[in-house]
Amino acid sequence: MEKEYALITGASKGLGKSFALELSKLNINLILVGLPNEGLREIISEINTSDIDVQIHETDLTLEHNVIEMTKWANANFKIFMLINNAGIGGSKEFIDADISYLSKIIQLNVLALTLITRALLPNLLLSPKSYILNVSSMAAFSPIGYKTVYPASKAFVHHFTRGLNQELKDTNVFVSVVNPGPMKTNEEVIKRITNHGALAKIGLLSPDKVAAISIRQLLKRDDMIMLNFGNGLSWLLMKIIPIWIRLPLMTRAVKKELLLEKIIAT
Repeated sequence: MEKEYALITGASKGLGKSFALELSKLNINLILVGLPNEGLREIISEINTSDIDVQIHETDLTLEHNVIEMTKWANANFKIFMLINNAGIGGSKEFIDADISYLSKIIQLNVLALTLITRALLPNLLLSPKSYILNVSSMAAFSPIGYKTVYPASKAFVHHFTRGLNQELKDTNVFVSVVNPGPMKTNEEVIKRITNHGALAKIGLLSPDKVAAISIRQLLKRDDMIMLNFGNGLSWLLMKIIPIWIRLPLMTRAVKKELLLEKIIAT
């Protein structure tokens, strides 16, 4: 029987690494895609490769030709039954200070790369009896935020793209889902920044390992919009019921405060 693989983008660290480790526990063969020299090869040492095959592809997906090259390589060499579009970047910055490279990388990776990878691998996914696509969005998808501007817009795209594609493919063998994580305990610096935002920012706070475990479990249960826990669901509900004229200034002030603190520390 031909081996089937799960392809994960942004797999070298954080949530992407957690997805890789979680799927390895299920004895699922892996294709790990990440930036060169970012620890992708080291992940293999944490996986029991006696039961599964692990392939890696180091590339920068903010460059369109690399996206095309990677998907051609994957389609030519592997039968893929699961795609996890995890790679993404963001940041906080005054829009006037955001240069072209900063803005284009967010749009290229969060929007264009995700879309092109999904389109390129879809014919491959359609060949398996059961296939899955999981797109990683964010709670930021549910509200604009000043001093972030492009990032929430890009994640709103991911959310709506996924929901639409799920409907389009509902009569096929390919199931499409989206997860919208809130804050994650990726490292001490991130945890400190979340703490500075106050109690509201900590609602739904989870580790990447927990996010990955819940996401995979719910994906296999065919949950098309994954809520990670009560806090995650509460955050989503608050985004829905708090009027934008209240929500937007509050969230913008929190990010502005963070930027001011960073400037003070830097000086």
